[in-house]
Amino acid sequence: MTSLAELIPAPRSVEGPTAGGFVFGPETALWGAPGTGTTQRWLRSTLGTALGLPLPPGREGGQDTLTLRLDDTLDPEGYRLQVTAEGGVEITGGGPAGVFWGAQSLRQLLGPDAFRRAPMAPGRQYGVRHQSVEDAPRFRWRGLMLDVARHFMPKDGVLRYLDLMAAHKLNVFHFHLTDDQGWRIEIKRYPRLTEVGSWRARTKFGHRASPLWEEKPHGGFYTQDDIREIVAYAAERHITVVPEIDVPGHSQAAIAAYPELGNTDVIDTTSLTVWDNWGVSLNVLAPTDNTLRFYEGVFEELLDLFPSEFVHIGGDECAKEQWRESPLVQSRIEELGLADEDELQSWFIGHFDKWLTARGRRLIGWDEILEGGLADGAAVSSWRGYQGGIAAARSGHDVVMCPEQYVYLDHRQDAGADEPAPIGYVRTLEDVYRFEPVPPQLTSEEAGHVLGTQANLWTEVMEDHARVDYQAFPRLVAFAEVAWSALPAPAERDFADFERRMTAHYGRLDALGVGYRPRTGPLPWQKRPGVLGRPIEGTPPNR
Repeated sequence: MTSLAELIPAPRSVEGPTAGGFVFGPETALWGAPGTGTTQRWLRSTLGTALGLPLPPGREGGQDTLTLRLDDTLDPEGYRLQVTAEGGVEITGGGPAGVFWGAQSLRQLLGPDAFRRAPMAPGRQYGVRHQSVEDAPRFRWRGLMLDVARHFMPKDGVLRYLDLMAAHKLNVFHFHLTDDQGWRIEIKRYPRLTEVGSWRARTKFGHRASPLWEEKPHGGFYTQDDIREIVAYAAERHITVVPEIDVPGHSQAAIAAYPELGNTDVIDTTSLTVWDNWGVSLNVLAPTDNTLRFYEGVFEELLDLFPSEFVHIGGDECAKEQWRESPLVQSRIEELGLADEDELQSWFIGHFDKWLTARGRRLIGWDEILEGGLADGAAVSSWRGYQGGIAAARSGHDVVMCPEQYVYLDHRQDAGADEPAPIGYVRTLEDVYRFEPVPPQLTSEEAGHVLGTQANLWTEVMEDHARVDYQAFPRLVAFAEVAWSALPAPAERDFADFERRMTAHYGRLDALGVGYRPRTGPLPWQKRPGVLGRPIEGTPPNR
């Protein structure tokens, strides 16, 4: 039986464990109140399958029963997990999501075998000690951004990451679907977006300064039915999928498919291909009515697929060189009464802000969208540091904190020479654990605009799921605790206790097949000798 003190993320309060406990067996039944269906299905299909237990339907109040209840006096995502001699195991949630998160804690208490896909030893008994756990999340947005544009992740890999998110009580999947290097979602009215835009002829291997190339086509995309499956799979795990379609920069793949979207009076856009290098492409969307209508068509299909409150429109790193050189763009700036290209970008974002608002959705974008003003309902992903988030919160906008210096998990984990394709600052497991999403400069009212936080996985140097695993784990575990648990100030956090709990958690990750970075450094097959990265020395700026 696993000790409660090994739970991750750390729960708010614990009583026990005490002597004795509840043992799961073939006769253990499952009873759930109306509204707990997602957790009932998950318990039977995932936990029951791992332990070889059928968990048949039982009756309320049965002694050998796992009971699921709802209690609206609890936080909607909060739960109470009780194990007693008289009542068996009971999980009470403030809402359906709370019951589900309680079931994730129960799985941890049952040990690493509960994280496998088939019974390790049929007939083995699994139990939990008498105890009571009360818990609720600190933030409503506990996110992971996955970039599938730079390196495509097949659908099964995406579903796997949704399972890994659920196991760590993360609840927002930010799906980065388009960029210069690939368009990954089927849009039926514009088939060339995937026919042309979803693949590139070759790929830079390592950082853009690397001389190495992988000389074979790379690509892939999700059909609309794939997207429906992903969204439904996420919803069963109480995870919201927030799609990102990047505009007006990071759009070369779209322009390669439909050259009229680009600045045709500056360059021959018919000669463009999907970009095979990394960095910021100079090929950006032309701010024409045709471009606006085109992307309205894209978003119309997107809204049918994603029921999320928020839609991410990118808005970052839009190169202005072509706009400055384009007579058509300069005429557009004059026609709209704008001062310069920066105001033109703000106008472009503002158009889709109004368009989404009129359809009951909310725009969210990277912090560059603050420049020029935003509609009241728009929100900001603060990536260049804290300042964008501070400015957004002070002006009354909601914000998701994801500063690159702290929670970009493509950044290297150690200064050692063996780290594969080292990018950016060193961000250790402890560094991530001491990340604080709410800047101390904010008043309590302003801090109320911090919806939560998000870790980002940009995949330029992550060519397959093994590399994604290596960069994400174990740091994503520390991030999940930061996003969920009510931790002390960063300097006061008990990292030694977190490391102690991680000792048990590595066994769970092993059972899940996660190729994490070992504490002692990369394994031989995790290294990338000779593949250039872009390491930055020193301590990241606290900006």
